[in-house]
Amino acid sequence: MSQISYKDAGVDIDAGNSFVENIKPLVKSTKIPGVLGGIGSFAGAFELPKGFNEPVMLAATDGVGTKLKLAIDSGIHNTVGIDLVAMCVNDLICNFGTPSFFLDYYATGKLDVNVATNVVAGIAEGCKRSECALIGGETAEMPGMYSEDDYDLAGFAVGVAEKSQMDRVSLVRPGHKLIALPSSGLHSNGFSLARKVLFEKMGMKFDDDFNGQPLIQALLEPTNIYVKTFKALKNEIVAMAHITGGGIVENLPRVLPENLMAEVKRDAIRVLPIFELMSEHVERDEMFRAFNMGVGMILVVEESDVEKVLAETDGYLIGEIKEGKREAKLI
Repeated sequence: MSQISYKDAGVDIDAGNSFVENIKPLVKSTKIPGVLGGIGSFAGAFELPKGFNEPVMLAATDGVGTKLKLAIDSGIHNTVGIDLVAMCVNDLICNFGTPSFFLDYYATGKLDVNVATNVVAGIAEGCKRSECALIGGETAEMPGMYSEDDYDLAGFAVGVAEKSQMDRVSLVRPGHKLIALPSSGLHSNGFSLARKVLFEKMGMKFDDDFNGQPLIQALLEPTNIYVKTFKALKNEIVAMAHITGGGIVENLPRVLPENLMAEVKRDAIRVLPIFELMSEHVERDEMFRAFNMGVGMILVVEESDVEKVLAETDGYLIGEIKEGKREAKLI
């Protein structure tokens, strides 16, 4: 009677081991002070940073959404890892947490070592841009759960904040100014709508020219990471809002007290060409609810700090804080 192996069932242990060997140098390239040990243990270890009076650990988790579908269909896998890190660390800094380390979860129907290595290379690059360490992860080969070519990603970022600095909402006052930090494109939100508009409604293809580059390159442009900006301007920032799903109108109110509103000048927003293209087929209000529209992060700053923040970033003024119902109002 013939015997059945794990590989016959669709799980290749040897491929998994090969993948681990491939990513060892990638993981090592993200090492920063605080990392204890290396890849291969049962858990990653990171020493609690010194210099905090009342350190609080913060954690954030996220995925990349249906942007992964475009990466899989196009065969371009080296950028979505950057997105994965970005979506987590950009949330952390909004609570004034400095990212310390990152872990990833990669699930697939059949482990393609080259594809998985490219994905982790992107994750490592995202960690370097975030000045945090990739200290571990999990790779799951699950035939029957996913098709052979499909994979899914989840990420987990952990950082440390000073307890006294975490409550940013109570610091927001009337007269504070709103500075937009540009996005690089869609970032990692709204791709279900974008795919329907661009490929189903408009009939576009991956290699169609868009502003001098293939459309797929514009769509897969990785999410901007704002960690270094946060670190450089921490003392000048009152509050921060990461503009993700829900756009400005749903994310900006998260940093507002009940008695204050954010008045945003719609015409001041530097809308990116990809959003202009899609707006031909999507109502304006729906565009602002689904997409970042060119604004990846909004900083709330004192009027006296505006000049410095503008000088040290590529940001620009889009509005201010006023008394009123807690909402972000586009005027």
